[in-house]
Amino acid sequence: MRIMRLEAIYPKPNLSRKHAEHRVYPYLLRGLPNQVWSTDITYIRMNGGFLYLVAIIDWYSRYVVSWELSNTLDNAFCISALEKALSAYGQPEIFNSDQGCQFTAENFTTVLKDHSIAISMDGKGRAVDNIFIERLWRSVKYEEVYLADYQSGVETHHGLDRYLRFYNGSRRHQALGYRTPHEVFIERKEPRFEHGTDLACTALIPANPAWN
Repeated sequence: MRIMRLEAIYPKPNLSRKHAEHRVYPYLLRGLPNQVWSTDITYIRMNGGFLYLVAIIDWYSRYVVSWELSNTLDNAFCISALEKALSAYGQPEIFNSDQGCQFTAENFTTVLKDHSIAISMDGKGRAVDNIFIERLWRSVKYEEVYLADYQSGVETHHGLDRYLRFYNGSRRHQALGYRTPHEVFIERKEPRFEHGTDLACTALIPANPAWN
């Protein structure tokens, strides 16, 4: 296969590849347990392919404030998730990501700058700098994705939507005093929704026909 230059199609490591021309920002999260959002991208396996999932979480509560699925690594779905989170919950003081080109791109950082949000980025090769969202990925995959057999993008979206509602509203964390992310999050920041809105349902996106 190597001689014929044939290569299998599969999700490869290093989803967050740096761009040589994009500015990289310093890591700001040391000693700041509050008012910080963090983001990352992972791949989600389904029958016959995979999709990319981006999520934004509140560091203090582990609450998933927004998420999106995409079948490409173009950063449009990252910007969409960010804009939904800002619209729903206002702005954090600090926004942290890795140094992937989706997050260092000017069209992404401009959204943060326009809201006067300090930009923080993980150190090169330091996955522990974004440890809370790495733990989220572990929970999503071992408690949902690896147990499911998604047949389409729509089914994948429904499965993740169901799990993330559970994660936000029902899954208790020892580090949070055995409270849910939702319980801790609403103690410190009320969302910009009308009375009666289900907080765990805020990160919904329409089904994309291209996922089928």
